[in-house]
Amino acid sequence: MPNRKFADGEVVMGRWPGSVLYYEVQVTHYDDVSHLYTVKYKDGTELALKESDIRSQSSFKHRKSQSSSSSPSRKSRSRSRSPGRPAKGRRRSSSQSREHKDDKKKTVQETNLALPVLKPSENNTRRYNGEPDSTEKNDTSCVILEQKLKPDLETERVLEQYSLRPRKEEKKKEEIYSEKKVFETKPFEKASSKTKDLEFGGRIGTFMLIFFLPATVFYLLLKCKQDDPSLLNFHPPLPALESLWETRVFGIFLVWFFLQALFYLLPIGKVVEGLPLSNGRKLQYRINGFYAFILTAAAIGILLYFQFELHYLYDHFMQFAVSAAAFSMILSIYLYIRSLKAPEEELAPGGNSGYFIYDFFTGHELNPRIGSFDLKYFCELRPGLIGWVVINLAMLLAEMKIHNQSMPSLPMILVNSFQLLYVVDALWNEEAVLTTMDITHDGFGFMLAFGDLVWVPFVYSLQAYYLVGHPNAISWPVAAAITVLNCIGYYIFRSANSQKNNFRRNPSDPRLAHLKFIPTATGKGLLVTGWWGFVRHPNYLGDIIMALAWSLPCGFNNILPYFYVIYFICLLVHREARDEHHCKQKYGLAWERYCQRVPYRIFPYIY
Repeated sequence: MPNRKFADGEVVMGRWPGSVLYYEVQVTHYDDVSHLYTVKYKDGTELALKESDIRSQSSFKHRKSQSSSSSPSRKSRSRSRSPGRPAKGRRRSSSQSREHKDDKKKTVQETNLALPVLKPSENNTRRYNGEPDSTEKNDTSCVILEQKLKPDLETERVLEQYSLRPRKEEKKKEEIYSEKKVFETKPFEKASSKTKDLEFGGRIGTFMLIFFLPATVFYLLLKCKQDDPSLLNFHPPLPALESLWETRVFGIFLVWFFLQALFYLLPIGKVVEGLPLSNGRKLQYRINGFYAFILTAAAIGILLYFQFELHYLYDHFMQFAVSAAAFSMILSIYLYIRSLKAPEEELAPGGNSGYFIYDFFTGHELNPRIGSFDLKYFCELRPGLIGWVVINLAMLLAEMKIHNQSMPSLPMILVNSFQLLYVVDALWNEEAVLTTMDITHDGFGFMLAFGDLVWVPFVYSLQAYYLVGHPNAISWPVAAAITVLNCIGYYIFRSANSQKNNFRRNPSDPRLAHLKFIPTATGKGLLVTGWWGFVRHPNYLGDIIMALAWSLPCGFNNILPYFYVIYFICLLVHREARDEHHCKQKYGLAWERYCQRVPYRIFPYIY
């Protein structure tokens, strides 16, 4: 762990986030976890800065003495011409004075351009504080902006101290102010070597989840097969163990998995870079998930054309779930064994605790790859997500066959349509997954392997599986109302995610000019307008609304189809708590200011 360089109460020079100017600040606190200094500016502003953004006052004075003494002969000549002129307080000629003022004015204007301040005519589209919006009557944000960002006398003092007039000194001036030079010396700081904050109940909790998650999936599937799947009938009849496994089913699952892997390797679709890793490196990803979906649809169409019984999936659904669970466990063991040889910088920040069970569950290695084949990225969207759509289609065909229907029921059509939209949207916007915590923070272990390959396809399709054995009739007006509800949830989900992803990749995008944000010491901004100014996690709100719309076609005879809604609320509340903790450590005071500006987490005026 690096030693602390600056002490509390020490007066230093701190760089203002987003600019190249250094101001005199006082160190008030140091966080041993995030390694951020809390500093206080002269106007009372407090920010959390990295150590690389702070310099001692002596380093600035040393640069000044070097530059001011670089031309001793010139000073000597100046004195020899006017021996009787006093050293201090001597007057300049009118031409020299005008030239000095013009140079100073020009330098101040250039510095203003370097600062991230927008003109009032742009309606302050990018805020650097969490104060009230400009639409309020008492617009105090403009005053605070002026106090924090206007160069004023403090900037002029810094410029007077460090701005040198001769052209030969321009290079040295750039070294003082250049942000590039600051980050070249220490471009990226290594993350903490060990994970300290354990989630999911630590070692005991993760050990139990390894058994509890598969048991939950099997229990839900067995309940759906019952004639009376109510909670009062708690114990479903357990099938014989030999009926849970069939080698042919496992072989079909392997064919499916490797077929999707083949589609992933096809040289179609663009190649993009992910977010920077802790060592500064960016991995490349091929974006062709939507093409894989089209190829899969074509393959399924060919099978149906040749009279392949797709409802075979429904007849052997439990066996497919067991096969997927077994494969995910084998994959998780392989992932953990290979992670033991991974370099330190390639380990996941959340899965490097040193405890076998915990690291096995959460994932020890961040981005396990076989050559250019990224295992985590592949499993995130391909076999499970596309398999979810195929399972829903199999349930639709099974319903028609079992109930001798020429057309599927209206509830089954709604469930298939809503969830198909969700999957197609995810594949069409595949690049957006690169900015999620699953890719940037979580390792690839049992949690994600089981979630991607078992939980997503077999639990998310629970409504369609339920409708096969428990049909429900709804009217067209009710179907229209449920459709509107799903569209509202989808609109919130998609527009919120688009705002976040576009802002993370290019904050200066003209399409985002209307968004305002709070700067942080990490160089990133926290959006305080748009959907992210409405609640802190608007994408979670859209998810929950859509989950409710997926369950409503099943009626209210049983709570089982609403398990997904209950699970989703619990999952998102947990994720929200994790995100809150992670962001508070990462952004410090900026996150506290953001929480004051956006008080509601998921549900407006409720939570």
